[in-house]
Amino acid sequence: MAMNDSVNILNSAYLAVEYIDSFLPDNPLQQPFKNAWNYMLDNYTKFQIATWGSLIVHEVSYFLLCVPGFMFQFIPYMQKYKIQQDKPETWEKQWKCFKTLLFNHFFIQLPLICGTYYFTEYFNIPYEWEEMPRWYVLVAQCFGCAVIEDAWHYFLHRLLHHKRIYKYIHKVHHEFVSPFGMQAEYAHPLETLILGAGFFIGIVVFCNHVVLLWAWVICRLMETIDVHSGYDVPLNPLHLVPFYAGARFHDFHHMNFIGNYASTFTWWDRLFGTDSQFIAYQEKEKKKQCKTKK
Repeated sequence: MAMNDSVNILNSAYLAVEYIDSFLPDNPLQQPFKNAWNYMLDNYTKFQIATWGSLIVHEVSYFLLCVPGFMFQFIPYMQKYKIQQDKPETWEKQWKCFKTLLFNHFFIQLPLICGTYYFTEYFNIPYEWEEMPRWYVLVAQCFGCAVIEDAWHYFLHRLLHHKRIYKYIHKVHHEFVSPFGMQAEYAHPLETLILGAGFFIGIVVFCNHVVLLWAWVICRLMETIDVHSGYDVPLNPLHLVPFYAGARFHDFHHMNFIGNYASTFTWWDRLFGTDSQFIAYQEKEKKKQCKTKK
């Protein structure tokens, strides 16, 4: 009975969104995107699209999303939004991070990406334009992937902080006490595999078109680069996402090496009380600000 009620609610929500979508103006980018997508299908094999297309989406998205945070260090006005203002970025750290990223991307992640084609073939995941899900379905699927990945990340990330294994794996990621965007995927190869596995679980559950793979890659990179940016910028559209953790939440984790273990949302840390030190820290900061104003 409860299952039927849940299905009815979801169907009603889907119909409501579909009804609203019928009143929205046509997207001017849809036709160019359709033409580009069909051109890709006509000129490249599925293996090339799944492998090299996924690599290009990942690399271009990653480094483009890092650009704003990278530029902030050269803009004096933006320094008031930097969370750890006493720990500025250095060229030495950024260069070291960049070299490690290239190794992880091409020697750890690329071999995994090479399996994308076989994954799509095994699960009969379509590539055709006609099979592409509507934008609101894609948004819902990406949100579902984020919820699943966040749960995986919380428990495995917390495990990696166990005193018996921390220094062997996760300590690499914590080399930078004050994080910056490009550092989001700076990690030990084993950590890349362990925490990265959470990314694929949602894909297995929700994927009904290859475009979800790329949409979820972009969404996940957008989130992880934002929380590692080191800047709490106002009017950040990601703060509109319910229960979104944000840069200040994750920056505290890098500053103190404890608590705030989730990747995207705050509910797991709230449920298990692993955000208690962060809450206490926020209260102290508020009191300091009140005294300063007086």
